[in-house]
Amino acid sequence: MISLEYGDILRYVIDISLVTYVIYKLIMLIRGTRAVQLLKGIMVIIVTWLLSKYFELKTLHWLMSQAFTFGVLAIVIIFQPELRRALEQLGRGKLFSRTNTIQDEEMVKRVVQEVCKSVTYMAKRRIGALIVIERETGLNDFVETGIAINGRVSSELLINIFIPNTPLHDGAVIMRKDIILAAASYLPLSENNSISKELGTRHRAAIGVSEVSDGMAIVVSEETGQVSFTANGQMNRNLTEEQLAELLTEQLHPALKSKSMGSRWQWRRKQHG
Repeated sequence: MISLEYGDILRYVIDISLVTYVIYKLIMLIRGTRAVQLLKGIMVIIVTWLLSKYFELKTLHWLMSQAFTFGVLAIVIIFQPELRRALEQLGRGKLFSRTNTIQDEEMVKRVVQEVCKSVTYMAKRRIGALIVIERETGLNDFVETGIAINGRVSSELLINIFIPNTPLHDGAVIMRKDIILAAASYLPLSENNSISKELGTRHRAAIGVSEVSDGMAIVVSEETGQVSFTANGQMNRNLTEEQLAELLTEQLHPALKSKSMGSRWQWRRKQHG
């Protein structure tokens, strides 16, 4: 009898641990995407349902109950991109693997060096460019809209991709760690009305992808040659090569930045122009 109780306890512990881990991985999957805001909306509906039941607000309670009735179908429709990404990663065995955040110091240094070198070259010649670096949120949906490259990053390769009037110059380059996954990819445009009207499609796409993921985007303006950096829906414009290098290092490997760059430079942050 005692061994049976211990066995039950062990099963409960394993059951709870597995469920907790699955929930954790699902949260990590949607973190930094619009799904987070949708989850907040669902929580509001649940709280409203509980309050309407407690205070016996029958009409409101009926309305919230109907929302639950059709909620499963709505969730499938609303979370279709996230569900598709989760199933793809599960099929590839990547759902429970480590994140794509760059940790290797030498890799970070090389990525920052190659990206900054290419951006500086293109900025001086006013060659328009849009480079996106994937972090924890998968960008496979956007990668699939472009042309597969799967090549190791180099300044020469990045420059050649964005040379005007070439097949791949129009669109975004998407990187994962030190690999260029695709070029000429399409990104979602931000619908933020506060964005400066002087910003073009590349800038809106850079802000847009940073709104739906935790990815970073670097933009080179073909009109002015200015370099911009976008993360978390915020854009910093008119950066120097040193400022861009520090921002990239800070995002990709904070410990490396604090160890190798000494005191922070001061610069004026401009959000959305």
